[in-house]
Amino acid sequence: MSASVLFDAPGPRGRAVSVVGNVVAALAVLAGLGWLASVLAAKGQFEPSLWQNAVSAEAWQFYYLPGLQNTLRSALFATVGAVVFGIVFGIGRLSHNRAVRWISGVVVEFFRAVPVLLMMIFFYMFFSAQAQWIVDRPFAAVVVALVLYNGSVIAELVRAGVGNLPKGQGEAGLAIGLTRGQTLRSVQLPQALVAMLPAMVSQLVVVLKDSALGQFILYSELLRSAQILSSKEQNPLQALVVVAIVFIVINWLLTVVAHRLARLLSSRTAGATVEGTGIGNPTAAAGFVGAGPGPGGT
Repeated sequence: MSASVLFDAPGPRGRAVSVVGNVVAALAVLAGLGWLASVLAAKGQFEPSLWQNAVSAEAWQFYYLPGLQNTLRSALFATVGAVVFGIVFGIGRLSHNRAVRWISGVVVEFFRAVPVLLMMIFFYMFFSAQAQWIVDRPFAAVVVALVLYNGSVIAELVRAGVGNLPKGQGEAGLAIGLTRGQTLRSVQLPQALVAMLPAMVSQLVVVLKDSALGQFILYSELLRSAQILSSKEQNPLQALVVVAIVFIVINWLLTVVAHRLARLLSSRTAGATVEGTGIGNPTAAAGFVGAGPGPGGT
C-alpha cells in the first residue's frame, strides 16, 4: 500500500466513505441539472426556433464572426503591447539603479492593483474628451487597459524568471567581462523569456476573457455582438451558450499550446543542462554567452 508524504493512503473504510460521498455529490449535481432543465423547459427555452436563430448562418455572418474578429484583434494588439511593456518594466525592476527600480515597481504594482474594467472606462472617457482624433475610441481604451494590466503581470514574470535562474549564469557573464546590464540583457533575459514562454501563452487566455469587458464601453467584441443578436431574436440564453462554447474552444486551444510548450522547453532545458549551457561548465558558459574571444583571439 503506497503512502503519501502528507497523509497515509485510506483504508477500506475510508475508500468506501469516499465512494459514497462521490456518488451522493454526483446525484446532487444531476438533480440540480434536472431541476434547471425543467425550469428552462417550462419557460420555453428549448424551443427549436430559438436555437436555430442562435446558430444560423446570418447570426455567424453578421454577429459572431465580426465580434470574434474584434475580440482577436484587441487581444493581438494587447498581447504585443503587454509583452513589450512587461519586458521594459521587468528589466526596470531588475535594474541596479535604485530610482529606476523604484519607479518601475510603483508602475507595475499600481496597474496590477487597478481593475481592468475601471481602466477601460477611464481611458474611454479620457479619449472621448481629450483625444477625439482617435477614430475607434472603445478599441483603443480596451487595448490600453489590457496592455497596462497584463504588461504588469508579464513584468513580474520577467522578474521572477530572471530571479529563478541559477546564479552561475550571471557569474559566467561577469567572468568574461560583461557588465551587469549586459549580462542581464544578453544572458539572463533570453533564458528567462524562454522559460516563461508557456506562462505568457497562458496569459493570452486572460487577455481574451478580459476583452469581453469592452462591452461596457460599447466595443463590438464577441459578447456584445451576441447581446445585440439576442435583443433582435429574443434568445439571450441561446446566444450566450454559443459565445461560451467559442470562448471555451479558443481558451482550450491556447491551454494545449501552453502545455506542449512547457513539455518541449522542459525537455530541451534538461538536455541543455546535461550538455552544458554554462551550469557547472565554465567553458560551455563562455560559448553560450558568445562574448569571449575565439581561438586565436586576443
